[in-house]
Amino acid sequence: MAKQKKKKIPRDLRMLKNVIQPKAEEVKKSVCSFSYFVTLVKTLCLIVFYYFFSITLTFYNQHFIHEYKLPLSFTMAHLVFKFMAAGLLRWVLECRSGEPRVLLGWKDYCKRVAPVGIVSSLDIGLSNWSFDFITVSLYTMSKSSAVIFILGFALLFRLEKCRLFQVFVVIFIAVGLFMFTFQSTQFNLEGFIMVMSASALSGLRWTLAQMVLQKNEIGLHNPLDMMYHVQPWMIMTLLPLAAGAEGMALSSTELVFRFAEIAVLAKNMGLVLLGAVLAFFLEFSEFLLVCNTSSLSLSIAGIFKELCILYLAFYVNGDRINFVNGIGLVVCLVGIALHVIIKAVYARYDREQEMVHALNHPEERIEMLTRNGNPNTHEEEEEEDDDEEDIFNVDRDR
Repeated sequence: MAKQKKKKIPRDLRMLKNVIQPKAEEVKKSVCSFSYFVTLVKTLCLIVFYYFFSITLTFYNQHFIHEYKLPLSFTMAHLVFKFMAAGLLRWVLECRSGEPRVLLGWKDYCKRVAPVGIVSSLDIGLSNWSFDFITVSLYTMSKSSAVIFILGFALLFRLEKCRLFQVFVVIFIAVGLFMFTFQSTQFNLEGFIMVMSASALSGLRWTLAQMVLQKNEIGLHNPLDMMYHVQPWMIMTLLPLAAGAEGMALSSTELVFRFAEIAVLAKNMGLVLLGAVLAFFLEFSEFLLVCNTSSLSLSIAGIFKELCILYLAFYVNGDRINFVNGIGLVVCLVGIALHVIIKAVYARYDREQEMVHALNHPEERIEMLTRNGNPNTHEEEEEEDDDEEDIFNVDRDR
């Protein structure tokens, strides 16, 4: 009996090795191949694509909202355009493929998608509204604190494990943000409360989005499908707020309804349309980057994007900070970088722990690695990996 047991374990280990080794060899070859170089160039192009629309829209929104003072109405126009554009592109893709696009039933639409749409609308609306009160630099650093709220809600909904290093990073970022706003000459409390509320809502938004998109039966993995289903809830949420806060101002302004010249109306509608196009492509570029790389890549790209925005805010927009604010800026950025690094390290550690557990207890997991008594095929593993990547990618951020 003892001899049979000794023979069984090595056989299981060999079966496990037969499943894992082809993947390892494939990764080793791919890194040194031309296809890896092409993938690298493709990723860099996607990052540049994302940078362009994100940075451009940030400064465009600030300039437009400062001049026209209608942030919620401006955001409403963006949401309507994104819904129409997503619907049109879905129709085009459906005509080309001949296959119907996913269309949710009312139960899933109200139960799963509605919370994401409502929270997303409040997040974007408050973010744009804050531009009427605060500078681009304060907006950028305050929105960067969304990682704190994302982590907090992920722990609340048990999507992540609580670790001591994560608590340290949260405190680090919070201290940096406090120093950045301490005795700032361009600080505005009302705008700061708005943007911090938007950051908290952003954390809840992406946690809810992750929970929705982890439901494979819903089928909202494609960015166009997600945008198409979420936008109506965002519009219905923001419409009463925009009507109550800006209804009279919008209906009486000479820039839109009481225009004196058709050229003025055409110019203003063109500017609104330009902002809507930028908003659509920003959201689409985020999904493209995440779907083709990982949420970690988007997080790292986001750090450098924030540095670019801050540089332009200081040297182009003329934003001013004192010495303490500068130290706070560095501390906050270091905290965000630590968050990304720790997330990557722990993800790798968790994978290694799972591998060690599988090697030490092959009899417990052999059913997961076999199909009808034989090792799973390479194609089956790839399909599972694709599903895993989709679920992991949904986590952010956007």
